[in-house]
Amino acid sequence: MLDHYRMFADYNRWANRRVYAAVSELSDSEYREDKGAFFGSLHGTLNHILVADRIWMKRFTKEGEAPSRLDAILHEDLNGLTAARVAEDERIIAWIDSLDEERLAGALHLFSAHQSGRGHGTARTDARSLLQPSDPSSWPGACDLDRA
Repeated sequence: MLDHYRMFADYNRWANRRVYAAVSELSDSEYREDKGAFFGSLHGTLNHILVADRIWMKRFTKEGEAPSRLDAILHEDLNGLTAARVAEDERIIAWIDSLDEERLAGALHLFSAHQSGRGHGTARTDARSLLQPSDPSSWPGACDLDRA
């Protein structure tokens, strides 16, 4: 199982490098243009992805920053955001590498995604039902998903 998580962490880093390389080819106005996505622009979306990774890593490791808002802008400029993304990807990989099979089994508990209809045929997934530390009472209180 641990090899799968290592693969996922490596893939995450690889995919992020490709996304950020493509985004770096855009003009600043293209990068910040509201595309009608949930977080507006690519700038808002990339910040959101970093926010989400930090929230989960805070829960898993009890270390680091966990923003209280899913739409937080952590970095206004692409260079700063890119550097933070690289650092977070390395943090994720280092955490996975610090685990052994026994610690992994004790640290994580997988749940089936809870799907419920919402609106016109769309579904909502409760993020808490996907992947949680085995003891939710031990979660740091830095971010409450119900408020976020």
